[in-house]
Amino acid sequence: MSISPDNNMLINELLRERDSLYQELSRLREGDNGALAKAEKKNEKYEIIIKEKDEKINKLIDQLAWLRRKFWKPGSERFIPQDPNQRRIDFDGLDMLPEEEEHAKEAEKELIAYERKKPEKTKKRPVRAALPEDLRREEEIIEPEGIDHNWVRIGQEVTEVLELTPGEFWVRRIIRPRYALRSKMQQDNQDETQKNVLIAPLPLLPIPRGNAGASMLAELLMGKYLHHLPFHRQIAIFKLSGVSLPASTINGWTHSSCDMLRALYHRLREIVLATDYIQVDESTVPVIDNEKQKAVKAYLWMVRSVEKNLVFFHYDKGSRAQRTVVELLKNYRGAIQTDGYQAYSIYENKKGVLLLGCWAHSRRKFFDALKEDKAGAEYAMGQIKLLYKVEAMATDQNLDHEQRAGLRSRLGYPIMCAFEKWIVNYYPKVLPKGRMGKALSYTYNLFQRLSRYHLDGKYLMDNNLVENDIRPLAIGRKNYLFCGNHEAAENSAVLYSLLGCCKAHNVNPREWLTDVLTRIPAYNNDYSLDLADLLPHNWKTSKSVQEIPTTLN
Repeated sequence: MSISPDNNMLINELLRERDSLYQELSRLREGDNGALAKAEKKNEKYEIIIKEKDEKINKLIDQLAWLRRKFWKPGSERFIPQDPNQRRIDFDGLDMLPEEEEHAKEAEKELIAYERKKPEKTKKRPVRAALPEDLRREEEIIEPEGIDHNWVRIGQEVTEVLELTPGEFWVRRIIRPRYALRSKMQQDNQDETQKNVLIAPLPLLPIPRGNAGASMLAELLMGKYLHHLPFHRQIAIFKLSGVSLPASTINGWTHSSCDMLRALYHRLREIVLATDYIQVDESTVPVIDNEKQKAVKAYLWMVRSVEKNLVFFHYDKGSRAQRTVVELLKNYRGAIQTDGYQAYSIYENKKGVLLLGCWAHSRRKFFDALKEDKAGAEYAMGQIKLLYKVEAMATDQNLDHEQRAGLRSRLGYPIMCAFEKWIVNYYPKVLPKGRMGKALSYTYNLFQRLSRYHLDGKYLMDNNLVENDIRPLAIGRKNYLFCGNHEAAENSAVLYSLLGCCKAHNVNPREWLTDVLTRIPAYNNDYSLDLADLLPHNWKTSKSVQEIPTTLN
């Protein structure tokens, strides 16, 4: 069969049209695939951005919730589980030996049994205390009207009312009569006349050629560093009593007083660092930077001797760097108890130093995670509470250091072993960057330090005593806001240290400061005298340590 030319042309035309359609379809398919790939890449990019933003939003929501709890709710970290009698150690998922599990359960049972046997403490009703007998009393007798010879006095009713007179300024006039021999008064030689003139030596004054007495300086220092009153407020209070003092005079008196007390402060540091168990912490204090013309965040370091109950603050141009604590404790040998600040990790492997952790800081991390993971945080806090119950049991039974260490090894150590393994197994179930994840990580990384307290009965579980002693610094910066320069911050370290020791040993700071500011010029002039005698804990035992000269020759 033959194909006509017309049909051949038609077929060719159809083939060309088919080819063009195929080519166009191929181009469209390629374009769709490219657009689809681009769209998929865009979607992946947007998904990453959305995920990052979601994480940031969740983090900000968590921070906002924490800040609301911090500033608008009670600051107490006290936590009571809903049913404390049903608390138990959950060993689900823990890779523990049967002996370890048995020891931990037995320890918890013994603690619970001890708690149930303890008698409940009865609350004492408040009773009005009698006014001190040594206070000056002014009697006011009120006779009833209509009394004549027909009435006989049969007794009296006495009502005591406490009154207050604001602080009274008074002037101490030191009068030194000058005497000369009568037979020598007519001599013309002035040098010979001076040799025959007698006058009493001037008593040692806290500030040479100054007109501020020891009691005045003591009141000024107490107002700033004990009652946290800025100098401008104290000046206003003095003015109400009729005494106007310029700010420059107040500042001069303060610097001179701190200079006098600085040697005593350094002696205190020597005594604290000579003990074998200290606690260390640091806190902020704003200091004016003249170059930047603004207040910058600086740090005061605090060291506490647990054995002697003494504290001192250290200021090194406001630095919080590791070199500061290295220089401060370079020659120290003994136990150092700190929080988890990384600067202290250098002492982890130092010979002669044992680094201890703070369970209160660990518990605080879990307390902050309650809203995020209630079940896990409650369990962790429950285990820490068991460890504190061991301490309460030892205290109730008046155990000595050796007996307390034995009780910790028998009851506390098994609970710590179980708690550590629970942390390892529970960590994969939480968000690493969440509050619960951070609490678990913080506790696990410091677990060796946290568990070492059981080695010796004199070691404490936490650093709470240091935080109590450092609290006046926080109150002070809320009142006087900042220190004017580095010298003022160093003066603060001196006064906070000495007044902190007064508080620790229940020493009246007014009496101590007045007496020490009177005596210390003689100590600074005679290096054979030991300044340690003037420290509050020694001063309390004997207010008159020895008879020392109080006059200038």
